[in-house]
Amino acid sequence: MRYRRLGNSDLLVSEIALGSWLTYGVSVDRDRARACVRGAIAKGINFFDTANMYGKGAAETLLGELLAPYPRDSYLLSTKVYFPMSATDRGLSRAQIRKQIDASLARLRTDHVDLYQCHRYDEETPLEETMQAMTEVVDSGKARYIGFSQWKPSQIEAACAIDGVARFVSSSPQYSLLRRKPERRVFPLCRKLGVGQIVWSPLAQGVLSGKYSPVAPLPAGSRAGSKAARRHMKRLIEPQVLDAVERLRPIAAGLSLTLAQLALAWVLREDSVSSAIIGATSPGQIEENVGAVGVRLDRDTCDAIDAALDGVVS
Repeated sequence: MRYRRLGNSDLLVSEIALGSWLTYGVSVDRDRARACVRGAIAKGINFFDTANMYGKGAAETLLGELLAPYPRDSYLLSTKVYFPMSATDRGLSRAQIRKQIDASLARLRTDHVDLYQCHRYDEETPLEETMQAMTEVVDSGKARYIGFSQWKPSQIEAACAIDGVARFVSSSPQYSLLRRKPERRVFPLCRKLGVGQIVWSPLAQGVLSGKYSPVAPLPAGSRAGSKAARRHMKRLIEPQVLDAVERLRPIAAGLSLTLAQLALAWVLREDSVSSAIIGATSPGQIEENVGAVGVRLDRDTCDAIDAALDGVVS
């Protein structure tokens, strides 16, 4: 495994992180989740990402249980706050941040997280209130650093212009071969501000693993077939996108890589990316994905990838 510094923090995160959206505590049973966590640690993954809303606390609860046997200083833990936890609990107000960090820590069985992220931007709460509350979380020792997910450049700049508050060290955008929008404005701005990228869905919900065929029905039990993920994947499983992904196969094969390894190596080629979050339902998937670490893609390969995906990149 290789490690990269997360923005202007002292956190050295593994280039591959293990996430828990739609998996642990939701669709993956305890024994398989335990095997995945054990396999991730064995492969050198030290960064685990979750959120309070994943399974309405179920992912945090299970991850806390599975990480409990390991020394707390042997891994880095990130969680998030914003989405509804009940009919009245949501957003980034001071009251909610105070309430949700304590609930997250209890579920995670720890006295602190290494990174606490604003899961989205809260239009209904003054930004100053949010930033002051996040600063209180850091000052109390309940989080070492703070970050955000899917914020617009103007929102990032506004937060960083507030005096006397904790500084963001991480951004968590959706980023993959098929979704490159963060490269245009978010990555350059964050480089200037000392904010690292923890990217999610680097395999485009599994589409870039090649498991979905343009000429066959969706595999039984696959993510694309689940109600929870379907709305996130509508565009990704369109025939023209799946056809384009198929054109990547010979490129990957020529490098003795799987499609997933090619896609992850492409994401990790970007210096702004500190870590790529994967979802895994088996240790074998983790072993395959870790195989992307250290792979160098030359200019000709990147050009061939761009040609294969012409017309389907957003």
